[in-house]
Formats: sequence, C-alpha cells, structure tokens
Amino acid sequence: MAGWVWLVAFAVFYVVVLLLWSVPLYVDALYVAGSALSCVLYGIDKRAAVAGRRRIPEATLHLVAVLGGWPGAVVAQTVFRHKTQKRSFRLRFWATVIVNVIAFVVVTTPLVFGR
Repeated sequence: MAGWVWLVAFAVFYVVVLLLWSVPLYVDALYVAGSALSCVLYGIDKRAAVAGRRRIPEATLHLVAVLGGWPGAVVAQTVFRHKTQKRSFRLRFWATVIVNVIAFVVVTTPLVFGR
C-alpha cells in the first residue's frame, strides 16, 4: 500500500515539474523503459522462484530501479506479490528510490543548482 502512495506522489511531482520546467525526453524514456523492464524482470523472477529455478540477482533489480524503473517495480511487487517480505531487499529498494528521486530533482529542476 505505501508503495502506491509514493508512486502517486511522485507522479504528481513529475507533472508539476513537467509543467513548470519541462522534463527532457530522455528522462521520460528512462522511466517508461525502466518501468517496463522492471515489470518483466519481476515477473521472470517470480516464476523462477515458484519453479525453484535460477533467480535474477537482487542487484540487477536494484540497478534497474535506481535507473528509473522503480515505478514499474512498485507495480510489479504488488501485481506479482513478489519481493514484499524480505526486509533487507525492501530497505535497499527504497534507498534506490530515494537516490533516483534526488537525481530526478537535480536533472529536471532549478531547485538544487538554480539552473
């Protein structure tokens, strides 16, 4: 549930930034592609976990999240009911979200460097 709240809050913030300062097209592309990739990776990992097969490394999931795929990861975690219980994973995941949002603010707004 909390993930959805942060996802909606970020979406609202994204729209505000888009309206006030505009967002570079590559940022839009990173979030769309990263989110789609996250959903696919979480789905594959969930299937592998259920079948007892080799899993996708958590570091890979975190890398995709920090590069803009965290919104898709939030959706995938809910849809697949995957990676929601392991506390160490969740803490690292939310750390990647924080890093990504800070990078978003730096790249898209004058709030940090007054560009």
